[in-house]
Amino acid sequence: MHTQLRLGTRGSPLALAQARKVAAAIETAQRWPADYVEIVPIRTTGDKIQDRPLAEVGGKGLWTKELDQALLAGDVDFCVHSMKDVESERPPTIHIAAMRPRGDYRDRLIGAASIADLGEGARVGTSSPRRAAQLLHLRPDLRIVPLRGNVETRLRKLEAGEVDATLLASAGLKRLGLEKVGTAIPVEQLLPAPAQGALGMECRTDDNRTQSVLTTVNNQISFSAIMAERAFTKALGASCHSPVAALALLDDGELRMRAQLYSEDGKDMIEDKIVFDCDDREAPVALARRMLDQAPDSIRRLFSGA
Repeated sequence: MHTQLRLGTRGSPLALAQARKVAAAIETAQRWPADYVEIVPIRTTGDKIQDRPLAEVGGKGLWTKELDQALLAGDVDFCVHSMKDVESERPPTIHIAAMRPRGDYRDRLIGAASIADLGEGARVGTSSPRRAAQLLHLRPDLRIVPLRGNVETRLRKLEAGEVDATLLASAGLKRLGLEKVGTAIPVEQLLPAPAQGALGMECRTDDNRTQSVLTTVNNQISFSAIMAERAFTKALGASCHSPVAALALLDDGELRMRAQLYSEDGKDMIEDKIVFDCDDREAPVALARRMLDQAPDSIRRLFSGA
C-alpha cells in the first residue's frame, strides 16, 4: 500500500503551478519532506479541445471528468481544481475537503489601460459568457471574439494581433509570475465569476485519511465564501452558457454577497445583494430564487432553476 499522497491535476502550466503550491503547503503542515506529495498530471478533454468554446462541447465537466475518474479509480488520492471551473453539482462519492486562501478574484484587462480606453469596435478575445455579457453591457460597440487555450496561448494570440485585448483572471496570472501583466479591473465594474481565484481540493468521500490531511491546509473563510457562491450557482441551475457573476466577502463576521445575472448580449442585467451567516447555505439559495423571479425572460431562459 502506498504511503505518499498522490495529487491529480490538469497538466497546463497554471494547473501544475497551482498543484505545486498546494503540495508544498501540505508538506509544510504535515512536516513531510519536499516532494512527498506526488503530482500526477492528467490530460482532460478540456485541454484537448482548444478550437471551440466549452459551452459548445460539454461545459465545465470537460475540466473534471478525467480527474474524477482517476480519483474514483484510486489512481490519485485527491485533486486540485480552480474552483470556478468545477460544476456546482458534484458526485456524492467526491467530497470538497478544503480550500486554500483565495487569491486575487479580479479580472485583468490586457491590451488597454481600462475598458473605457478600448477603441471603438475593439475585438476582445474571451470565451466566457460572463465576461462577454459584462463587456457588452458596458460597451455595446465591442466585438467579442472566441479565445481558448491556456494563459500563454491567449497572450500569444493577443500579441499576434488576433484580438485587440483580452481578460484573464488575476489569480492565475500571479501564480504564473505574471502579476504585472495587464490592468486589474475593480469588482465594482466587473464582478468576478463565482469561486474565481479559489483553489479547492477534492478527495473520495469515504477517504477519511486524506480528508484529515487536507483539512490542515483549509482556509475556513475562503471555504465558507466559495461554498456560498457555489450554493448560489447551483440554485440558479447555471451552466457554462449562463452569464453569472457573484462574490461573497467576509465583513465583521458575516458574509456579504453581491450577484449579477445577464442576458447573453449584455443588454439586460439584474443585480442583488445579501448579508448572512458564514454557515448559512439557504441564504444564497433564496437570493438565487429571488433574482430569477425578478429577471426578464432574456435572462431566466439561461438558467434551469427558473
